[in-house]
Amino acid sequence: MAETEFPDDLRAAQIRLHQATAELAALCRILPWSVKPMPGRPGTEHPHTGEVTGAREDSPGWSEEQKQTVKRLRMECIDLSIRIATHPYWQTVEAKKQGGTRQALRTTARTVTAPAIDVTEAA
Repeated sequence: MAETEFPDDLRAAQIRLHQATAELAALCRILPWSVKPMPGRPGTEHPHTGEVTGAREDSPGWSEEQKQTVKRLRMECIDLSIRIATHPYWQTVEAKKQGGTRQALRTTARTVTAPAIDVTEAA
């Protein structure tokens, strides 16, 4: 597909959506497994190998700050998604081309937000 020119505000919203989604995913990876304090559970020992699987440590729960940060990022993602989906630009695109054009917007914005990877450090 040829390079599509998107309105600056639409492109900026898509870029911010990618960033907010990445921030939320990174935060969720480091949060305790339960929002509320919960006891952990012992794992199940495999009868032949002795390997224990399915165990969980106790969860201290999320702090109020963590809850508010997750809520803020989720609301931001929802608001940005609505702003992108209902942008007046989409009225100018033929219905049969909208799917591809929306994908082009996501792809274009994603290349801007993708971090550079240093292959020498990864190896």
